[in-house]
Amino acid sequence: MGTTGEAVATGYDTLTSRERRRLVVAATLRTLATVAVVVTLYYVLPFGHDVDTVMVAEITLGCAVLAVVVVWQVRTVSGSPFPGIRAVEALAFTVPVYVLLFATTYFVMAHAAASSFTESLTRTDALYFSVTVFATVGFGDIAAKSETARLVVTVQMLLDLLFLGLVVRLFLNAVKRSHQRQAAPQPAGGP
Repeated sequence: MGTTGEAVATGYDTLTSRERRRLVVAATLRTLATVAVVVTLYYVLPFGHDVDTVMVAEITLGCAVLAVVVVWQVRTVSGSPFPGIRAVEALAFTVPVYVLLFATTYFVMAHAAASSFTESLTRTDALYFSVTVFATVGFGDIAAKSETARLVVTVQMLLDLLFLGLVVRLFLNAVKRSHQRQAAPQPAGGP
């Protein structure tokens, strides 16, 4: 609200229907393209079949990179003229990357030790298992058998809760901050 009670049009509200549609389509296409690249990389990159300190370090590095990307995306959402669209775009990228990180872990574990899961896992099986854990549906057709596999699944379940509670909240708060910044009165002579 402005100082006299009128609504302040900001960002998205000032666009025509055509501009809004173009903005949403562009964000959707960018997200689909980046997710397609990440999924393609998951299927084509060679993953080592040994669970060793290098693999653990790589997965830990992957988690750290994902955390940095989330922080960067939150900052981008906060500064965006269209924070709601940017937040959806960021989440639509972050969730698949997060799920694929665990799918990669399960795939490598299953090939390093066949007894880790109730069955041998292809990349698609590992992705399916990671999604069922993330979505908390756990169909039961694939299950962790070894203690190591059960620990990794437990870590994913705990991180899923953290992800859903913290990361989504970070993006929502970034949208809120951006809207507040856009609605704040500009100093005289400012933009």
